[in-house]
Amino acid sequence: MKKNIIIISLAALSLTGCGVLKNYDREKVAHPIDTANLYGDALSGESLGLGDLKWRELFTDPTLQTLIERVLEQNTNIKNADLTIQQVNYAVKAAKWAFAPSISLTANGSVSKMWDPYERAAYSDIPNSKSYNIGMTIGWQQVNLLQLRNAKKGAEMSREQARAAKQAVQASLVSTTATMYYTLAQLDEQLTLMEQTKANWGEYLRMQKLLMTEAGQANIAAVASVEATYWSICQSIVTIKDNIHILENQLSTLLNEPSAKISRASLNSFRAPSIIATGAPISLLSRRPDVRVAEMTLASAFYDVNQAKAAFYPSLTLSATGTFTNGTQANINPGAFIGQAIAGLAQPIFQNGKLVANLKINKAQMEIAANNFTNAVISAGNEVNTAMLKVRSAEELREMIDKQVKAQDTAYNATHRIFDGTSGTSGNYLNVITAHNNLIQAQMTQIGNRMEAISATVELYLALGGGAE
Repeated sequence: MKKNIIIISLAALSLTGCGVLKNYDREKVAHPIDTANLYGDALSGESLGLGDLKWRELFTDPTLQTLIERVLEQNTNIKNADLTIQQVNYAVKAAKWAFAPSISLTANGSVSKMWDPYERAAYSDIPNSKSYNIGMTIGWQQVNLLQLRNAKKGAEMSREQARAAKQAVQASLVSTTATMYYTLAQLDEQLTLMEQTKANWGEYLRMQKLLMTEAGQANIAAVASVEATYWSICQSIVTIKDNIHILENQLSTLLNEPSAKISRASLNSFRAPSIIATGAPISLLSRRPDVRVAEMTLASAFYDVNQAKAAFYPSLTLSATGTFTNGTQANINPGAFIGQAIAGLAQPIFQNGKLVANLKINKAQMEIAANNFTNAVISAGNEVNTAMLKVRSAEELREMIDKQVKAQDTAYNATHRIFDGTSGTSGNYLNVITAHNNLIQAQMTQIGNRMEAISATVELYLALGGGAE
C-alpha cells in the first residue's frame, strides 16, 4: 500500500509539474534581437573576425606576452575570480546533493539501579536495569522535487555567470596591459623628440645670447622670447617623464608588485593583424563575457520563476527508520530490530498570498533580466561599430600624416641647406629651428596616430570578446 502511495505521488508530480521542467531557451525567453544588423555599417561579412584570435596571436611582441602572462598569473582580480568560481562550484554540488536523502544515526543507552536507604533484604537482590537503542533514519522531509530541480539548474547558471565574469576580467586585463604597454612606448618616442627639441632650442638660445652680448644684433626681448620657449619645452619633458612613472606604477599594481621599471619595446613592435574584421554577429552572444553574464542572469531568473511555480505543487515526505534495541519498556530483551516507513504528500492551499506574490516578483525579475540582456547585446554591437570606425579613421589619417611628415622633412632639409649656404642663398637659424620644430610636431602627430591605430585595434578586439580564453 505504501509503495503504491509513493508511485502515485511521483506520478502526480511529474504530470502536474511538466510546465516547470522546461530548460532555458534563448529564443523563447529573451526578447527578439535583430543580430543581422547588430554591427550597423561595421559588419565585415566574414564568418571569422578579430575576436576569434588568441591574445598571443594579436600581441606578438615577446616582451608584452611575458608581461601579460605575469599579470594573468599575479593579478588580484583574476585570483578572486577563481575563488568565486570555486565557491559557486560548491554551491552547485550542494544543489545536486539536495536530491539525496538525509541520513542520521542515533545511539543511546541507560542504566538504572535501585537503592534502598533502609537496606531491606527484599530489595537487595534486584538486578541493575540496562537498555540501549541504535537507530538509523533515512528520508526526504517535505521535499518538492520540482523546486530542487530548478534550484540545481539555477546554481548551474550561476556557475556559468562566474566563469564568464572571470573571462571578462581576463579580457580586460589583457587589453589594459597591452594598451598601457604601448602607451609607454609612445611616451618613450615622444620624450626622444622633445629631448631633440630641447637641444635645438638650447643651441638657439645660446646663439641669441652671443648675438646680443658680443655682436649687438639681438635685443633682450628676442632673447627672453626664445628662453621662454626653451623652458616651456623643459616643462613638457618633465610632464612626459612623470606620465611614464605613473603608468609604470599602474602596471605594477596590475602585476600586484611594488613599483618597478617596466621593460618594453617600441611602437613598431606592434604588427597589425591580418584579420581586421568583425566576424559573424551571432558569435558575439557566445564569446563576449559581459553578454554571456547577462544571458546567464536571464537563465537563472527563468529557473527562479520555475521554482516559484513549483511551490504550488505538492511536497513529498518519505522516511524510513530502523532501530536495534533491547529496551525494557518495550519488553524486548534480548535485543531485536524495529522498522518503520512513512510516506505523505503536503499540498499547499493558502499561504497568505505569499506563493502568488513570490511568483509575480520572480516574473518581474525575469523581465528585468531580459531587458538587461537585450541592452547588453545592443551595447556590445554599438561598441563594435564605434571601434571599427576608429580603426578605419586611424588608417585613413595615417596616409595623410605620413605625407605631412615627408613634406615637413623636405622643408627642414631645404631650410638647413639655405642656412649652411650650400643652396647658394643665405638664411638665419630661426628658420631652421622653426622648420625643425614643425617636423617634430608632425612626427609627434604621427606617433599619436600610430598609438590611436593600436588602441582602436585593441578596443575592437575587446569589443568582439577577444582575450577571453
